Amino acid sequence: MTTETAARPGGTPLSPTAAPVVTGIGVTAPNGLGTEAWWAAVLRGESGIRPVGRFDATQYPAKLAGEVPGFDAAEHVPSRLLPQTDHMTRLALTAADEALADAGVDPAELPDFSAGVITASSAGGFEFGQKELQALWSQGGQYVSAYQSFAWFYAVNTGQISIKNGLRGPSGVLVTEQAGGLDAVAQARRQLRKGLRLVVTGGVDSSLCPWGWAAHLAGGELSTSEDPARAFRPFSAEADGHVAGEGGALLVLEDATAARERGAEIYGTVAGYASTFDPAPGSGGAPRLQAAAELALRDAGLTPADVDVVFADAAGRRDADRAEARALTALFGEYGVPVTAPKTMTGRLAAGGASLDLAAALLSLRDQVIPPTVNTGPAAEDCPVDLVSEVRRPERLRTALVLARGRGGFNAAMVVRAAH
Repeated sequence: MTTETAARPGGTPLSPTAAPVVTGIGVTAPNGLGTEAWWAAVLRGESGIRPVGRFDATQYPAKLAGEVPGFDAAEHVPSRLLPQTDHMTRLALTAADEALADAGVDPAELPDFSAGVITASSAGGFEFGQKELQALWSQGGQYVSAYQSFAWFYAVNTGQISIKNGLRGPSGVLVTEQAGGLDAVAQARRQLRKGLRLVVTGGVDSSLCPWGWAAHLAGGELSTSEDPARAFRPFSAEADGHVAGEGGALLVLEDATAARERGAEIYGTVAGYASTFDPAPGSGGAPRLQAAAELALRDAGLTPADVDVVFADAAGRRDADRAEARALTALFGEYGVPVTAPKTMTGRLAAGGASLDLAAALLSLRDQVIPPTVNTGPAAEDCPVDLVSEVRRPERLRTALVLARGRGGFNAAMVVRAAH
C-alpha cells in the first residue's frame, strides 16, 4: 500500500495512507428495502425472487425476477426529481440518503470539494428510455421529455446523487457490469488516497422493463425455470442460469483519520483490491478470477489462510461455476473456506450485485455470522467448495473476500476486514 502523504481538501494534511473505512450503508434489495430490513431477511433465508411484477412477462421465456418490494418513489425522492429520474436512479437516491444518514454525515457541513460520488452502472435508465422511445415512435419528437437527454445515461446516478447532496468533489462512474460494484469502491479508495475525505460509492441498477428484458434474454444466461426455489442455483449440478434482479448498495467510504476524528461508527476497512481481465474467448487462455483474488490478498498484505469467508460471484451456470470453484480450490484447497452467495435471494443485480455482497460481508464481520446460500443444496461434485446453506456462526470472522465477474471478462476481488 502507498505511504504517500496527501493534503485533505479544505483541511489539514493527512497522515500516510491507511486502509479507508466504511461508515455508512444504504440498501435497496429484492428481499428488503433498507439495510437492516434486507439483512434480517438475508439471515432468515428469505428470497425476493418471484414472478415479474413490473410488466407482463408471461409471454417471455424467463418469467422470474428480483424486484425491490414496497418501493414508492414519492416517499423517498423529492417531487421535483420524479419527472427526471428513472426507477434505477430513484433507488440509488434512496440508498445514498440512507448511507449518508447511517454514517452520520450532513453533506452541508463538509468542506467544499472534499466529498464525491463514484458509482457503477451497466445499463443506465432503461425504463425511462423505453418510455420516451415509445412516445417518439407513437406520437412524435415533440412528446419526448427533455430529461431523456440524461435520464438514460450510465453516469446519471452519480450526477443526481452529487447534485442533490452538494457533493462536488472528484466523481465518476465505472461500467464493468457485475464487477462494477467493487471497481467503483476501488476507484473511491484511489480518490481518498489523493486527499479526498469521503466518497459515496457502490452500485444500484435496474433494467426490469420489456426493453431491458429483451437484452437480458439476448445474453442467453437467464434461467427459464418458473419455480423461484429452483431458478438460481449456483454451484449446483442442476444450475441452469441466473435470475435478473434490481437494486444494490451504496456505501460511505471515508478516510480513516477523518472518520475517527469525528467519532464515526466503522463497519470495517477496505484492505485490498485487484481486477483482472479474461483472455478472449477461443484463445485458450485460462480465466483470471484466481489472479484477481491473489492480487487483492497481496494488496491487503494477507494470505489465503487469513480469509474467514468468501462471498462468491456465483454465476449459476455450470461452466462459470466450475471455473470459480477451480479458482477457490487453487487458493484454499477443496472445501477449505466457507463460501456463501446470498445473491440467491436477490438474483444477479448487474452493477448493484457486488456492492450488495460487499455490504453483506461488512455486516457479517459486524455480527460475526455467515449468511446462507438458499435453494442450492450441496455443491456439485465438480464444485468442491464449502457452500454455506444455513446461517453459520464461526468462532472468528475477521476477514472476508468478495469476488465478482462482469459480462465480457471483467474480474474483481476485494478484501474487507473487521473494524476491531
